[in-house]
Amino acid sequence: MSSVLQPATADQNPPATGKYRPVSSHLAIAPPVSVVIPAMNEAENLPYVFKTLPDWIHEVVLVDGNSTDNTVEVARELWPDVKVVEQRGKGKGDALNTGFQACTGDIIVMVDADGSADGNEIVSYVSALVSGADFAKGSRFANGGGTDDMTFIRKLGNRILCGVVNRKFGARYTDLCYGYNAFWRHCLDKIDLDCTGFEVETLMNIRVVKAGLRVQEIPSHEYLRIHGTSNLRAVRDGFRVLGVILGERSNRRALRRRPHHSPHHSPLLDTVRGKVS
Repeated sequence: MSSVLQPATADQNPPATGKYRPVSSHLAIAPPVSVVIPAMNEAENLPYVFKTLPDWIHEVVLVDGNSTDNTVEVARELWPDVKVVEQRGKGKGDALNTGFQACTGDIIVMVDADGSADGNEIVSYVSALVSGADFAKGSRFANGGGTDDMTFIRKLGNRILCGVVNRKFGARYTDLCYGYNAFWRHCLDKIDLDCTGFEVETLMNIRVVKAGLRVQEIPSHEYLRIHGTSNLRAVRDGFRVLGVILGERSNRRALRRRPHHSPHHSPLLDTVRGKVS
């Protein structure tokens, strides 16, 4: 992860070709970035998703969950080089794992296909990673974040479950059940994702802590789903998340082996994020 950040001077743009990939007038990166989008019947939402994706990303991997509409055709029209992968199993966790395995980039970004995520925020996630973080975790409740799509019950449940994870695993998260995250590809070897449902995000957040990886929270704004209805069910999925927490809590050996440092906040990363946001 060396030589990944190349600042540009005020009167000099980053190189358009060669080793570095221009991100903004003050930032260029070397590592290729893959964006994974799990989608099932999201043809109406994809135009909103793709129009916010930065043109400097290396690849878009669309995981099609056996859509019955023209999701795949729309994706190819919007992003001709999109890599379409067919999901053979079921569930968001299975879709993400399928997409991760198809990625060729050094950095992987998870983006939902319902239009709730702003692709323009990807630069903040990538900046945190190239500045030293292993895992850039989106947060709707960090300073600068927000959400238009959470009921009181969901907010309360998320807060309670987040508090349990923080107490039991020594994390300092402000948000737990959010699917907008980015990480270095090597992290996959250390967190071993083995669940198939929506609880995959919680599992990732717990296992990166247990693995001693450096985590940086990124303020993110969640917008309303544009078309269609969500498959989330607050009570059902809340119990599934709780089951993951209890299951991970039962094995403390990996947690005791993690390094005794605080990977979750870095003034340097805050400075970098502030400069590029």
